[in-house]
Amino acid sequence: MQVIQKTAEFEIEGQNAAAIGKFDGIHLGHQKLLRCILEQKCFGRKAVVFTFDPPPAALFGSGQYRELMTREEKRAAFEGMGVDVLVEFPLTFGTAAISPEDFITETLVKRMHAVYVAAGGDVTFGDKGAGNAALLHAMAGKCGYEVHIIDKVCYNGKAVSSTEVRQAVESGKMEDAACLLGAPYEVDGVVVYGRQFGRTIGMPTVNLIPPAEKLLPPNGVYYSRVILDGKVMDGITNIGYKPTVTDEGHMGVETYIYGLDREVYGARIRVLLLGFKRPEKKFSGKEELKGQMERDIAEGRQYHALARV
Repeated sequence: MQVIQKTAEFEIEGQNAAAIGKFDGIHLGHQKLLRCILEQKCFGRKAVVFTFDPPPAALFGSGQYRELMTREEKRAAFEGMGVDVLVEFPLTFGTAAISPEDFITETLVKRMHAVYVAAGGDVTFGDKGAGNAALLHAMAGKCGYEVHIIDKVCYNGKAVSSTEVRQAVESGKMEDAACLLGAPYEVDGVVVYGRQFGRTIGMPTVNLIPPAEKLLPPNGVYYSRVILDGKVMDGITNIGYKPTVTDEGHMGVETYIYGLDREVYGARIRVLLLGFKRPEKKFSGKEELKGQMERDIAEGRQYHALARV
């Protein structure tokens, strides 16, 4: 997959099918939209995704914006789906001020050579978000592209959206998040050295330091799965600050992987969060923590055994 980043001056050759959106989370609605452009590949068109970096909420919002998917996670997901070109359009106050009409003629048509455009019904683009699905339709004939506006996907009677996914994650409702995403919510990263407390008590764990912009569920222990070197393994994951063993205040994602019998420092893993077990707490000492970890691991085995039935 070709990634175009950090430039608004680009050109994609050929006739292309383009999907426009923020794609935060790549939920079921996004997947429906992306299938439309992927189907266009059979006509010899490249499947092109146009999104923004940073996201509009990060540029225009107040405070630190946390994403459902990091840049690296999005790239991996798009590539896995078969997207040919990903445009990470550099969003600044200057580039955001382009008129919606100029966005269509200069970026969508001239630079992306889009002859097929797919977007959600709530798509916005251009200065103050004034561009919308109606404008895409209005300019289609003159600019020579076909428009496909995607209907919302619903779950439990509500439209699937990044906002709904975000609320599920922030509430620790990982099962609901998985239904909206079509897959478990995940945290990806490279395994780093931790304090190795688990190793000293015969329960070694793997540690990730999530990026500051990654949205995490509430601190606590979660039933999980881990993908390492293409292999899927069951696990149990603690998200938080590990207050019993350190007072450094560093947020971490620490996972005990059932059956792992080797060191994996430096390896890239994906931690899939399946369900909330209990909140994080500070124990009276390491012996109490050890006892709780043993119970968590035992109950995790039961959870995964039932999940396989």
